[in-house]
Amino acid sequence: MDINRVVKLIEDRYSCNLVERHLHALKRVVKHYQFGFPIKDLVQVFKILNLCAEKVKDQDAYVQPICEILKLCGLPFLKEKSSDEYNFAQVVSESISQMGYLLRVPSTDVRLQICDSIMRLYCKEPPRHEFEDFYPTSKSYNIQIVEESGVVETLVMGLALVGNQLDVKLRIIQTLQCLSSSSVMNCNLMLNAQAANKICCSLNDPDPSGQLLFRSSEILWNLLEQASKKELVNQLSDFECIYALKEAFLNQMMKGYCHYNRQLRNDLLVIATILAESPMVPMIETGFTKQLILFAVFPEVKSHNPLVHGLKISTNHEDFEMKKLFFNMLIALTNDLASIQLLSEGQALLALFHYVTPNEKPGVREWSAAQFEELQLHALAALISVAPIMVEDYMNCQGNTRLLLLLDWCVNQDPYFGKGNSFYASGGRGNKKAQMRYCLRLLRSMVTLGEEFINQNLYDQGAIHQLLDILNGMTNSLEEETKINLDIQTDILIILSSICENDLHRKELFGAFGVEVLMKLLKSDPIKFYSGMGHNRLTLSTVDCIWCCIVGCYTAEDSFLEMGGIFLLLDLLESSSRSVHNLILGTLLELCDNPKTTYHINVWRGKNDSTAASLLLQLWRQEEKEMRVKRDKHWRILDAKKPLLGLICDEHGITTLPADRLSPAVIAVSENPRVKIYSIFCKLGFDDLPGLSAHDYVTLAIVHQYLDFKVGDVWNEIEKELKQEAIHPLIPDLDSMRTIVKHYENLARQVAHHQTDILENQQKHDILDEQKMYAEIQHNYRQRELSMKSWEEYVARTSNYEMLKEAKRLQEQTIQSSKLKNKEQDTIFHQPEIAGLHTTGFWGRLVTVESTPRQLLEGPLSPANLALKRAYTRGGSLRKGHAAKEMKNKTCSVSVK
Repeated sequence: MDINRVVKLIEDRYSCNLVERHLHALKRVVKHYQFGFPIKDLVQVFKILNLCAEKVKDQDAYVQPICEILKLCGLPFLKEKSSDEYNFAQVVSESISQMGYLLRVPSTDVRLQICDSIMRLYCKEPPRHEFEDFYPTSKSYNIQIVEESGVVETLVMGLALVGNQLDVKLRIIQTLQCLSSSSVMNCNLMLNAQAANKICCSLNDPDPSGQLLFRSSEILWNLLEQASKKELVNQLSDFECIYALKEAFLNQMMKGYCHYNRQLRNDLLVIATILAESPMVPMIETGFTKQLILFAVFPEVKSHNPLVHGLKISTNHEDFEMKKLFFNMLIALTNDLASIQLLSEGQALLALFHYVTPNEKPGVREWSAAQFEELQLHALAALISVAPIMVEDYMNCQGNTRLLLLLDWCVNQDPYFGKGNSFYASGGRGNKKAQMRYCLRLLRSMVTLGEEFINQNLYDQGAIHQLLDILNGMTNSLEEETKINLDIQTDILIILSSICENDLHRKELFGAFGVEVLMKLLKSDPIKFYSGMGHNRLTLSTVDCIWCCIVGCYTAEDSFLEMGGIFLLLDLLESSSRSVHNLILGTLLELCDNPKTTYHINVWRGKNDSTAASLLLQLWRQEEKEMRVKRDKHWRILDAKKPLLGLICDEHGITTLPADRLSPAVIAVSENPRVKIYSIFCKLGFDDLPGLSAHDYVTLAIVHQYLDFKVGDVWNEIEKELKQEAIHPLIPDLDSMRTIVKHYENLARQVAHHQTDILENQQKHDILDEQKMYAEIQHNYRQRELSMKSWEEYVARTSNYEMLKEAKRLQEQTIQSSKLKNKEQDTIFHQPEIAGLHTTGFWGRLVTVESTPRQLLEGPLSPANLALKRAYTRGGSLRKGHAAKEMKNKTCSVSVK
């Protein structure tokens, strides 16, 4: 059929009043397109719909054909070739948008049909068969086109048009629920149309079916998951929305007894929790906060409020989930400091501490063993956030005592089989590790507040010995290391550090037993530092515990030194990464106040027999390399104006700060490990350091002048700040400042010259050692030649003597045995064959072995003497020879006071 003739028939002024003909033509259109509209005809189809929509005001007869055509619009559109989807995408998108605008038609049937068609087009799978050279568009294409059309915004605005038409309103809400279920674009468009505010305000509208509240809460959930959480909270942050949410939750809390109502109640509670996280939401002003706290502490805290009179919480799954959601609500309320007073009045901590008890008789309680364990862990997790801001309530509830008792139950040998069902029970299945972890984590959150009365209370109850016993048991255990075990040990160390810090008596109580436990932890394999299980945190906590629990107490320090603690710290410093160096260096520096520490540091030897001084200088070079300080390949100063400043700091430039703020040059002193290395050398001294090479002495020259160089950096910074702020000092002040800056530049140049002298002296010393070695080799070679010549003469003499002796023996034997004639005996004696037999045969070899001269075995060519001489000649640049003394004299001459 020719659809253009239908359009012309309806809009032509001569036939505009021919209603019967219009209806007949519309029926023909519906029948012809009963399988869907081709994409190419959509413009004419929606032109017909708009013309009919205008005529509905005068003739209700047009409602039926409009609904029939809209019903066909819910079918997939038809295309002749694949390119039609792309070519007509704009047409299809605008057509669906026009479908939403038809909500203006004051007809319930039309509005219901619009919603049905949109849902069908968006959600239903299209048929797979073709229709006379046409085939339907894919579902993904339909979804994409609906999203791009923006029809969801039109539906949201259409809520204001329907008024009291509950069935239409429910259908629109249902359509919005469908469109927001899995589309980020639709959710964002809905928020642009203020959907959250409009839907929340109508939560309590009359609805006998009960669908309105359920579907509205589902839409809010979808918006929460798919769209901007911040924008959602902003739209729900007015009094009308909070009052509506409060009333809806209260109705479901008091009157909802079926599974459906309990689920809906929990959904509303989650939405309320998200709103409570924002201090800008008027939760307190509407009374919603007080109401939520009342329900959250029930039934652990008794109340005479009529809202909880007769209220019962069963052990079913929905009520169990609600109890955990209330714990989350208490945490969310702490974001608003104004809620703390209400939490205190509602005794929120007392309700949470109700679950901080040993699980000895779970059958007596109303919850099952698995449920109570999960609530117990969830309550401990909630206390970690709530208790630190309610310290007074924590002490009134005797929180330390309760936690130490629970901790004692965790380590006793009574059997307990944890279920390990919840998120918080990770690693605690079949044991009490989960309870121990969150108990210690709560203690850690309290002691790190710095409130002395909390730490004193723990100390008075013997927490130090109790924690050390637990830590010692875990370090001695043969159990495989797990993440939860490492977390527990780390928390114990942090708690001990917080309790013992700044209190000498507590450090003494920590004592040798605590030192022994720390030694075991320091001996852990450094390779595990990057295992990902928590060894890095354990190592840092161990070093921090040494600083807080040992440093400053001489008895503990002596025990630490006697057990080789300095050696272990230096081993850790050598094998650890750069991120740990600052803490270890700080601990070593504090321990250097003990006069015994210096000896231990000098005695230590590391990899390749390196000394502590060499290690510290190596760390200095690594730090300067990281900062990109200008140095040559021998680590000599290249830039006399910036002997310490790296390129990274220089690129940041100078920032002007108020007079009461520290400058970057001063702040770097506390943050940079170099100042700790310099301070340690000040304790060790800069002379007579063992095991240093010339390269180390070059670096040591910079370390020695670190403080002077740092003062020069500060003056350079002052000069640059004055220029940046366009401040011109008086001429005498300017001259003085320039003189000071010039002085420190000259000092840097002097140090650079001194470094050059060190390298040149080392080079000369190496050449001298090499010459001595070659001379000694030549001397030994000559001695060997002489020894070999003497040896040959000796062998010759010895061989003749033995030959004569043997010949004489043979002569006597021959005379006695055969009584030969004297002439025959002389002939035999002088035969050369017989003489050669005795000199070159077995007897000759025996004489050679037994008569090896001593000068060859113990002379200058022996392996032992060669090794000793090589060690003497290759002893390094620090051997107290003439060259070393000359180098030391030059060093002293360059020093500047």
